[in-house]
Amino acid sequence: MRHQALRRGKRGERLCAWLLRLKGYRILGRNVRTPMGEIDILARRGHVLAVIEVKSRAELMAAGESVTPEKQRRLARAARYVLTRFPADPELTVRFDAMLVAGPWRIAHVMDAWRDEAG
Repeated sequence: MRHQALRRGKRGERLCAWLLRLKGYRILGRNVRTPMGEIDILARRGHVLAVIEVKSRAELMAAGESVTPEKQRRLARAARYVLTRFPADPELTVRFDAMLVAGPWRIAHVMDAWRDEAG
């Protein structure tokens, strides 16, 4: 069962990266590991750096519910860590998105899904 969930998650991440490229994003990293946690997809379009959490479930609602407040805080900490590695760009805006995948082809891109209250 766990193996199947991992395969579904990796497939969902590949589909989301593909969709983001079609939308004009440049994928800077997938499965970006930091001491604070992992960022599924780090993408940039213009002055927006999107920190994206991908969740694959049988239903979109279940996928959305799995992006918990604790997960959001962990991603915000990871994003702050990653930003220390970027050249200073005063125009750069960090945005937290969720991409929810259900079934073989249903993808919802929730832009600005939450805010980093600490940063």
